[in-house]
Amino acid sequence: MEQIHDIQVVPCTNSNYLKPFRVHYNQNGTKKSWDFMRTHDSVSVLIFNTTSHCFILVKQFRPAVYMCEWERTKEPAVQAAAGEEDVAAAAATAIPETPIGETPQEEAVATAGGVKTHQPPGSAGMTYELCAGLVDKANLSLEEIAKQEVLEECGYDVPVAKLRRITSYSSGVGVTGAKQTMFYAEVSDENRVGEGGGVPQEGELIEVVKVPLHEAMTFAYDESIPKTMGVIFSFIWFHNNMSPKYKISTNV
Repeated sequence: MEQIHDIQVVPCTNSNYLKPFRVHYNQNGTKKSWDFMRTHDSVSVLIFNTTSHCFILVKQFRPAVYMCEWERTKEPAVQAAAGEEDVAAAAATAIPETPIGETPQEEAVATAGGVKTHQPPGSAGMTYELCAGLVDKANLSLEEIAKQEVLEECGYDVPVAKLRRITSYSSGVGVTGAKQTMFYAEVSDENRVGEGGGVPQEGELIEVVKVPLHEAMTFAYDESIPKTMGVIFSFIWFHNNMSPKYKISTNV
């Protein structure tokens, strides 16, 4: 899953998922403008397996995370060689069409402003997340979409009636402002009817990951583990609302 090859960065002229806009407005007598992205709303699901007392997360490659990590590693070298005024132009040349290996020794080398910079391994773009999906099916309720995502990504068949709504919130407010609705689902090994992993026809490649309940809060606050805010928030929610039921320390 971490074998990422042939990276190319090209202009995004048309997308089914992202629509960029610029809004002009007047606030308290001051003219302002802001760039934003229209995106789909989404659902996410905190899944807890009552048989093994563990959380079920998903792990997948996120190109945006990978590219941001790459920018962080190459910018100091580019700045030192090219000077601040040439950073943008030099960095733009640093996206080669070469494979990325799985270890530092196998990393491809890019050139930015005449300086060799190493592309990070594919693991730099892997993130731990809640099972989630876009709200893009008008004929389905949020609960039905959540049920479908749990089955496709994690392999558990969860009745809609067993999904508990935790809350909803705006995500990415500086860029998108889309709404995500979070659910909680308890499953057992008996509910598992498949391997999960997502829908390959839709380009999904997902690894199902188990996080033991007693390690959850350590996992949440470990900055070396790349994860979404949804994971951190949902683990805290579980600790405050559900852990007494199971009489197991969540290791806060």
